[in-house]
Amino acid sequence: MRPPRPPYSGPHHGPGSGSGPHHGQPPRRPNIGITPDVSAPRPDSGFAYYELKVPYADAVLRAGGLPFVLPYAEDPGCIEAYLDRVSGLLVTGGAFDIPAEAYGETSGEGMGPLKHGRTTFEAALMRAALKRNMPVFGVCGGMQLLNVVLGGSLHQDIGREVPGAREHEQKHDRSQPQHPVEVKDGTLLAEALGKGPIMVNSTHHQAVKRTGERVVVSAVAPDGVVEAIESPAHAWAVGVQWHPELMLSSIPAQLGLYKAFVHRARESRR
Repeated sequence: MRPPRPPYSGPHHGPGSGSGPHHGQPPRRPNIGITPDVSAPRPDSGFAYYELKVPYADAVLRAGGLPFVLPYAEDPGCIEAYLDRVSGLLVTGGAFDIPAEAYGETSGEGMGPLKHGRTTFEAALMRAALKRNMPVFGVCGGMQLLNVVLGGSLHQDIGREVPGAREHEQKHDRSQPQHPVEVKDGTLLAEALGKGPIMVNSTHHQAVKRTGERVVVSAVAPDGVVEAIESPAHAWAVGVQWHPELMLSSIPAQLGLYKAFVHRARESRR
C-alpha cells in the first residue's frame, strides 16, 4: 500500500531545477481531450449541437492543461488520430444512462434516456486510451463508463436497487456539497485530495454495482454507494461520481484532482 501523502498541489520545482524546456519557463501545457455531450436536433435549425459545460474546460486550464473537444467519430483511425494529439483523456458526464446491454443486463425500471452514439464513441475512445496507458479521468457518467469498459456493471437506479440509499440527485445548487464520502488511504484519489472524509456534490441516479477487473474502490458514501474508482493496472485511470469542476468556488481543494490528472498527462509525454 502506498504511504499517505498530503493533498496534491502540483509539481514542485526547487531552485535550479527548471520548470519547463528552458529554465525559468512555466511547465508545458499538455493537450487534454474532452468528450462533449450532444443535443437533440434544435427546432430553429434542425441540427444537433455538441455541448460542453464551461467548468470542464476551465478546470483543465486552471490545472495547467490545454482542453480540446473531441467530436464523435466511428472510424477507428480517427480515434487513434485523436489520441496521437492529446496526452490525457477526460470523459465527462451527462443526463443519460449507459445501456444495460453494455454490461450484460437488460433494462429495468428506472432507466433514463440513452445516447447510443455517444456511449459507443466514448467506450471505443476510452479503450484505445487505456491500451496506450494514457491517463484517463472519468467524471460522473465517465466514471460509470470506466467501470463498464473494465468489465464491471451498474446499479440501473440507486433508489430501486440499493436498500437504505440516500438521495444522490441533489436539487439545490450543484456548486455546493451534498454529502460526505470516505477517501481510502493508499489510493491515487488520496494522493490528489487527501485521505479520510471529504464533501462532494451529487448528480447521479446510477452507480457502480460490480467493479471491473482489478478495479479498486477509492471512495464510498455513507450509504455504501461507490463514489470513486481507479485501475492500478494502468498509469492513471481514475473515476469520480461527483463533479469536482463544479465545486471549485465552494471547495477549491477539488482542483487537486484535475491537477493530478494534468500532471500525469504532462509526465506521460516526456
